Amino acid sequence: MNVCVFCGSSTGADPVYADIARETGRRIAQTGHQLIYGGGNIGLMGLVADAALLAGGRVTGVIPDFLQNREVGHKGLTDLVVVQSMHERKKRMADMADVFVALPGGWGTLDELAEILTWRQLGLIDQPVGLLNVDSFFSPLVAQMKLMSDKGFLHPVNLQFLVVENSPEKLLTTLGVVTV
Repeated sequence: MNVCVFCGSSTGADPVYADIARETGRRIAQTGHQLIYGGGNIGLMGLVADAALLAGGRVTGVIPDFLQNREVGHKGLTDLVVVQSMHERKKRMADMADVFVALPGGWGTLDELAEILTWRQLGLIDQPVGLLNVDSFFSPLVAQMKLMSDKGFLHPVNLQFLVVENSPEKLLTTLGVVTV
């Protein structure tokens, strides 16, 4: 199974985010699955990849050529795919993914998550999508999504496309990545 992880190119202000990224990468690798991610060697991206590699996992990064230097494209991956644009990056990752997981991050993470949820809503993809809501990071976003539904801008069934859990183990289990 290919697990696509969206996450920040920084580590955030609280060490819990780095810990959770490492735990997520490690769990993906320990279950024999491949990590697909944004290809960077910095922030949570680098940590999730390094943890998966350290645990003996396969890791494929997808990075646009213009970000190769800015995000310091990871040189130790199983495979690093260099593409021309952000859109191509998201499309390539989506084409490879069996499941999507969003960890804390900024605009880029939010963009990736929103596009994947939109594609799911439109029936362009059918893979499961999960949010790792560590330290309630995504709680305001989940509340906003509920408000969008309550106000008639998002059909309630679309909220069911998103699995929200507080721990990597629980999220990966609910998404079918880890079997109990």
